[in-house]
Amino acid sequence: MHTNPAIKPYKLKNGDIRYMFKIYLGVDPLTGKEVSTTRRTFKTTREAQTIYDRLKNAYREGTYKKQQYITYEEVYEAWKVNYRKKVKPSTFFKTTRLFQNHILPAIGNLRIDKINFAICENYSYYWVEKFERFKSVISYASSVMTYAIKLGYIQTNPFKLVETPKQKKSSNGNKYYSRGELIHFLEAVKNEGNTMIHAFYRLLAYTGMRKSECLALHWCDVDFEEKEIYVYKAISTDENMKLSFSETKTGETRAIKIDSNTLELLKVWQKEQVKIPNNVEKDNSNQLVFPNTKNHLIQPSLTWKWGRNIQEKYSLPYLSPHGFRHTHPTLLTEAGASLVGIQQRLGHSGRDTTTKTYIHHTDKIMDDTLNLFVEYMNY
Repeated sequence: MHTNPAIKPYKLKNGDIRYMFKIYLGVDPLTGKEVSTTRRTFKTTREAQTIYDRLKNAYREGTYKKQQYITYEEVYEAWKVNYRKKVKPSTFFKTTRLFQNHILPAIGNLRIDKINFAICENYSYYWVEKFERFKSVISYASSVMTYAIKLGYIQTNPFKLVETPKQKKSSNGNKYYSRGELIHFLEAVKNEGNTMIHAFYRLLAYTGMRKSECLALHWCDVDFEEKEIYVYKAISTDENMKLSFSETKTGETRAIKIDSNTLELLKVWQKEQVKIPNNVEKDNSNQLVFPNTKNHLIQPSLTWKWGRNIQEKYSLPYLSPHGFRHTHPTLLTEAGASLVGIQQRLGHSGRDTTTKTYIHHTDKIMDDTLNLFVEYMNY
């Protein structure tokens, strides 16, 4: 009978002979390290060979359970590699920051196989109380547990058993401004005397653009003759917090009709901008419409501070820059605009087959939608 060279004899203190082996099984998909294990105390080589073969077969069939300390954070690191391939750099940056700041400090050091329903429920309700968008936090935390199932470290995901509220009222202010609030805000910005910030918020309010799209604009994207702005890019942040241009959220290009007063404000800002030091491309159509003091891309977080300062000074309800994107379609609806017209301005693809496939964005719909908004605002 052929003897397995991996099975070796050794002597106990009392002189008895026992057998042991060290077996290499493969590479751990989580850590990328070799998987091996040592077994001993077998009385015969036959007994050792039987266990040796069982381990080989179990690993090959995916039923082998390695006895080791695997933490939630270790699984997260493996999950993160896969996640990076599926999303934009800006999304990857935001998600990993969420994990680093909130999820990993809570459960990162826990053994993945020891995270039970009670632990998941406890932290889920903690996140419910702490975050308005708590469902995203819980969903991301749960996705790592699901990944652990795929890797064979656990059998079930206890986060899936936790019942949380369907929705939660915002504690951070309004989702949108009323017509009166919007006019009050724009008047306040105007009174502050910063034309760039005034133009930025006027553009958000009167177009429904995303702030990332607005901050990515160059003057060549503004057609003063046709009274349109062409939106085909946005700014994004990678995991190194570096700003760059990317495609829009939907990957589509759209033209947004602009009212005369907004265009006039943009012209005023364009003339002022030329006189500002460091605007090295002041005579070039590739000049950014809203640059920072070094004529580079503005950090999006700065726009939160602009709005916050105005709202506190003039006792206005708090509204994030994204809230102006909610405001525009809300007021358009009040003004009587069509759904397809609103979708075109926002760059939405459509909620159903009719609006997405069979109703097209004609020039008349685009003009009428803008005119309804301008007439309704009367500002």
